[in-house]
Amino acid sequence: MPAIHRFARPVRDAEGRAYVAEAHGRRAATGLWEGWLEFVAVGRGMVLRTGVETTQSARRGLVYWASGLQPSYVEGALARAMRARLAALRERIDVDR
Repeated sequence: MPAIHRFARPVRDAEGRAYVAEAHGRRAATGLWEGWLEFVAVGRGMVLRTGVETTQSARRGLVYWASGLQPSYVEGALARAMRARLAALRERIDVDR
């Protein structure tokens, strides 16, 4: 799914690794639009994704939301996406035991 907004500046994690941040969205079964952020690790092919960060009544509301996000929000979203990936990996390890 193509991005609805790509942030101009890369965001960095606590170790200094760079990610290209993008906002994505889709129309949900309810008819509302859901938006989330994806982070593409520069030079590493890994993609991190947040859960749904916003729900809007129209696609243009989603675009407006994404275009107004401040760097601190995007940095926090990267941290949330990293925690979610770590939790999923831990769960997978527990299931395999």
